[in-house]
Amino acid sequence: MTFKSYHIAITIRAIVLAIISLAMSWFFIQQNWVGFFIGLLVFVMVIYNFFRYFSKRFEVIDDFFEAVKYRDFSRNYLTENKTEDISRLYTGFNTVNKTVREINSEREVQYLYLQKILEMIDIGILAYDLDSGETLWVNEAFQQLMDVPEFKNVKFVKSRKPETYQVLFDNYFIKPANLDLKIRNENIKVIASHSIFKVESQSCKLIVVHNIDDTINKTESEAWKKLLSVMTHEIMNSIAPISSLANTLKSSVQKNMNDSLLELDLEDLNAGLGSIEKRSDGLMKFAKTYRSLNKVTSLNKETILLKDLFIDIEQLMRSSNSLRKDTLRFEVVDEKMEIEADSYLLEQVLINLILNAIEACQNEEEPQVLIKAVHKSNGRKMIAVVDNGPGIPHEIKDQIFVPFFTTKKQGSGIGLSLSRQIMTLHGGKIQIDNIQDRGAQVSLVF
Repeated sequence: MTFKSYHIAITIRAIVLAIISLAMSWFFIQQNWVGFFIGLLVFVMVIYNFFRYFSKRFEVIDDFFEAVKYRDFSRNYLTENKTEDISRLYTGFNTVNKTVREINSEREVQYLYLQKILEMIDIGILAYDLDSGETLWVNEAFQQLMDVPEFKNVKFVKSRKPETYQVLFDNYFIKPANLDLKIRNENIKVIASHSIFKVESQSCKLIVVHNIDDTINKTESEAWKKLLSVMTHEIMNSIAPISSLANTLKSSVQKNMNDSLLELDLEDLNAGLGSIEKRSDGLMKFAKTYRSLNKVTSLNKETILLKDLFIDIEQLMRSSNSLRKDTLRFEVVDEKMEIEADSYLLEQVLINLILNAIEACQNEEEPQVLIKAVHKSNGRKMIAVVDNGPGIPHEIKDQIFVPFFTTKKQGSGIGLSLSRQIMTLHGGKIQIDNIQDRGAQVSLVF
């Protein structure tokens, strides 16, 4: 609408100028000098009006652009007692200023929310200029973790904590790294990750540090409690009968020595010694099992084609087990799928899981065990062992990875514990889920 009014105003002035020019030309030809000079005067007045018309509006626009240049959006242009077109310009300027103020207000609120969130979390965060070392942003958690007051430049940390600075600042961790830092004369474990980015021409570095010392100590403590509980149970179950039998046999021998008329019951003695031998063998088996659990500490990684791995395991399982032909099924979604792993240990884990699955569904009319390799949506690779057995009872689901815990009469209780340890060494994880219809799925995620 404003543009249309400008168009009309310019058109009218252009027509007036054209008419005056024609009149002046006619007066000049007729040598009517009075009319000519009057026309010239009117022509100059129209030109001046033309100039004033545009200069006033350019002044208004220039004033607005000047305010924009200095980011002054607080002005409010008064539209009263103004011409219609200038009033419309002022209305437009006020709308722009209001919109920008609202956007700035929203951004400020979002910034305050983000700042408050980053201040409240217990993860240390620091952003600084790589060239000058100037601190761009740091939260209180970082200062407390590093045991330093508020600082404007990371050189302050270098002067106060040179060893910490060397470990945390001089290195670049693409992936989260476990670090040992000495803070307040105490060794603490942290996870640190770095990110380098550019803001216009400024190179910046972001450091994120998470103190995991308390978490690790708590987890280790809980693990030791569970392990010691199981070990105490196993050892006491073996030692108590041995001690009781030893006392009984000792009493029997002493009685025989004191009373020559009584004969030592050799059958009882033999039975007691047999029980001691049996319980001692149990203790030895327990010790060997514990040793095998702690034996796996390193990997011999290689590139494994899962299709070939499945073929080898299938041949091994079918040759060593009297299975129905359709019990075991192996599926690989991508025949070229590969993983970096220790082939011997991975075979050991899969064979253990498959045997568990076969045993779980052996009472089913049509036992089914599916071993499949798939790509997860997050880009990770997964090998799953699925059976159609009764599933994992809810009450023991949290205990199945505890060393020496087993529901089998002849079980050692280290199969799943060892499998979890092997997957942890691979940087992956093992998880067990019950299937809604029936059965369970054990997943190895790499």
